[in-house]
Amino acid sequence: MLEAPLPLAGQKRKRATSHALFPTPLPRHPYLTGNFAPIQQTLPLTPCTYTGTIPEELANGEYVRNGSNPVSNDDLGRDAHWFDGDGMLAGVSFPVNQDNGRIEPEFVNQYVLTDLYLNTLSSPHLRIPILPSIATLVNPLYNLLYVGFRVMRTILLVILSFLPGSKQKIEKISVANTNIVFHDGRALATCESGPPMRIQLPGLETVGWFNGSSAEGEKTEEQKEMEKKAKEVEEVLGQDAGLLGWMREWTTAHPKIDPVTKEMLMFHSSFAPPYVQYSIVPQQQDTSMQKLLNAPVPGIHGAKMMHDFGVSSTHTVIMDLPLSLDPMNQLKGEPPVAYNSSQPSRFGVFPRRDPKQVKWFETDACCIFHTANSWDSHFEGSIEATSVNMLACRLTSATLVFAAGNMAPPTPRKALPPTPVLKQKKRMPFFSKYGPDEEEATVYERASLLESPSEEKDTFIVLNGQEIETEEDLKAHLWDEDQCRLYYYNFDLVTGQIAQQWALTTIPFEFPSVRPDKEMADARYVYGCSTSTTSFGSALGKATKIDVLVKIDVKTLIARGMERPPRSVTGAVDTRSMEDILETQRSNASGDEDETIQAFQLPEGWFAQEPRFVPASSNSAEDDGFLLFYAFNEAQLLSNGDVPDDKNSDLRATSELWIVNARDMATVLARVQLPQRVPYGLHGSWFPAEQIEGQRDVVDVRSTLKASEGREKGVWMGLRGMVEKALG
Repeated sequence: MLEAPLPLAGQKRKRATSHALFPTPLPRHPYLTGNFAPIQQTLPLTPCTYTGTIPEELANGEYVRNGSNPVSNDDLGRDAHWFDGDGMLAGVSFPVNQDNGRIEPEFVNQYVLTDLYLNTLSSPHLRIPILPSIATLVNPLYNLLYVGFRVMRTILLVILSFLPGSKQKIEKISVANTNIVFHDGRALATCESGPPMRIQLPGLETVGWFNGSSAEGEKTEEQKEMEKKAKEVEEVLGQDAGLLGWMREWTTAHPKIDPVTKEMLMFHSSFAPPYVQYSIVPQQQDTSMQKLLNAPVPGIHGAKMMHDFGVSSTHTVIMDLPLSLDPMNQLKGEPPVAYNSSQPSRFGVFPRRDPKQVKWFETDACCIFHTANSWDSHFEGSIEATSVNMLACRLTSATLVFAAGNMAPPTPRKALPPTPVLKQKKRMPFFSKYGPDEEEATVYERASLLESPSEEKDTFIVLNGQEIETEEDLKAHLWDEDQCRLYYYNFDLVTGQIAQQWALTTIPFEFPSVRPDKEMADARYVYGCSTSTTSFGSALGKATKIDVLVKIDVKTLIARGMERPPRSVTGAVDTRSMEDILETQRSNASGDEDETIQAFQLPEGWFAQEPRFVPASSNSAEDDGFLLFYAFNEAQLLSNGDVPDDKNSDLRATSELWIVNARDMATVLARVQLPQRVPYGLHGSWFPAEQIEGQRDVVDVRSTLKASEGREKGVWMGLRGMVEKALG
C-alpha cells in the first residue's frame, strides 16, 4: 500500500500557495491554461501501468468522467468559458485477464459525437464554436446588438446544416459535456441544453440521443417503421409541444436514479412558460411504474439557470434561485445570465409524482449548483413524510459563473456603497455577519433596512468588527466572504416553513456525493472537494484547483446542530478552518478521536478532480469502500504555465487515476499511470461490471467518418463556403 505523504512527527507542514491568485480578468484565461487546456488526442482502450494493489471489487468495472473540451484554444474567438466545448469522456476500465486472473487497467478517452461536434468537423471554414459562449451571455458589457448577432449566427448555422451539402444535421444543440449516469441498461452523457446522449461502455462510443423511450442506434429503420405502423411508439420528451418541442427536451445534467425503485427523475428548464417541467422514467420492464414526461411545475415565473435538484424517496425539491438565464434580460439592460442578490431563493417541494402540489419556501439569495443528498423525516409511527431534508453546496454569490469566463463578477445589488469609503456604517447583505439585534432575521427579511441606513457616524465601513478603510481592503474582504459551504435545509411540510438552514462546516466544499445505495436516504457520510491553499471564495475568482478531498460525517454534525442550532443562514456547526482540520488530523495520527471531518491532502503540486465512491460490498459498512479520482502533477507544466505538446508521446504530460481508502481517508491503495493527461473536468460515475454486462443491445454507433470526408464541389458548395466564412 502507498501512504499519503505526512510530515515528520511533531513537525507542522506549511503549504505555500502553489498557484498565484490575481483579480479577474487575467491576461491569460485561467480556465484554458495549464491542465485546464483542452486535449485533442483520443485513445481507444489502451493498457496502463500501475503501482499498489487494485481492489478486487473494481474488476470488470469502469470509472468515466465527463468534461468540456473545446476543439482547440485557437477556435474560441474573443469569448471563452470553462463550461463551453463538446463533451469528452475519459475512462479507466478494469478488465480481468482470463489467463492470469489479474486486473489490468486500460485508459480510453473519446469525444461525445454530438450533432454540433460532427457538424464542426465537416465545416472547415468555421473558426469559432457554433453555439454562443456562456461568456457572451454572462458579460454585462455586451449589448443587445452583439448578443443578438451571436444568437442569430447560431440559428443561421443550424438552418444551413439542413441544406444540401451538409454531412450532419444539427437537430439537438446539446454538447453533452457535463455528467454521465446509468439507467435501465444505458450510460447517458448529459448537459442542460438537450436530451441525454447514450454512450456504450467500456469503449465510450456514442450511440445516439435518448428521448425518454429509446436511443438512436438501438433499433433498425425497419423496426422503427414497424412500431409506427403498429402504433406501439412510446411517449417521448417534448412530444406534442409544437415549435417548442426542442426546448422541452432540455434535461438537467444531474438526473437522479432511485437506488430502490430504479426510476430516473429529471427536470427540464427552458425560456418559455411553463419554465420548468418534470419527468420520471421507470425501468422499461417495470410495468408497475407509470412514465411521467414533461409535467409542468407551477409557481416559477421566469427562465432560470438551474443545474441540479433534490430528490428524496417520496418528494422532489426544485430550486428557483435568483440566477436568471433569459434572453429577454437584454431588453431590460441586463445580460441573459444575471444574478440578483436582492431577490429571494425559492425551494419548491412536492410529492414525487404530483408537481401540482408544490409548496414554495423562501429564504436568502444564494446560488446552488450541486446537491449532495435529500431524504424524508417522519413523526414516530407515521408513514407520511412530515419534512424533507436536503444537503447542498451553497454559494453566497454567482462568482463562479463569471470567473469561469475570465471576467470580474458584477457588484451585487445593494451590497456595496457607491464609493469605497463612506462616512457611514452600512449593513452589507450577503457578506456581513450580523450583530445580536439582527441575528434572528435573514437578509431577505431585513431588505428594508438596506434602503435607508440610519447611521452616519464613522469615516470607515465596519464589517465583522473590522475597519475597512481602502478599496483594496474592501475587495479582499468580499473575496474572503464569497463562500461555498455544505448546507443543511429542513423543509417542514406541516408548517410550510424552513425549520433549519445552516452550514455543517465552514470549510470550502463542492462536487458532493454519497454512497450510491444511500442516495435518497439519511446517509451518514458525504464526500467532496476542498482546498488548503485558499478559500473557494478566492479560488472561484481565479481557477479552482482541488488539493484536498473531504469526508464529512453529516449525520453527527446535523445532530449537533439540532441540539445547539447555529445562527440561521449565516451560522455553522463546525467552525474550524481547513488548516485547523489538517493540523488536528496530523496530531491525531493514532486515531483516538472520532473526527467528523476527515481530509485527504494531495502532495505538493498535485491536484485532484471530483471523486466517486465505490462500495467494497453491498452489505459492508457505509464508508467501507474506495474513492476514485484523476490526479495531475503540475510540476509537469512548462515555465509559462502551459502543458507540453500533447502530440509528442515522449514529452506530453500525463495524469493518474488514484484509488484511496474511503474509510481512513489516508491510504493510497493504487495509482494507475495513464498514457496522457486528463484535463480538469466536471462529473463522473462508477459503472460496476453488472451494469456494463447488462447494457442494451446496440445496432449502430455514431462515427466521424462521414463528417471527415472531403466536401463536394460545385456552385452551391462554393456559395455555402462563402456564407460559412462570413459567419466565422
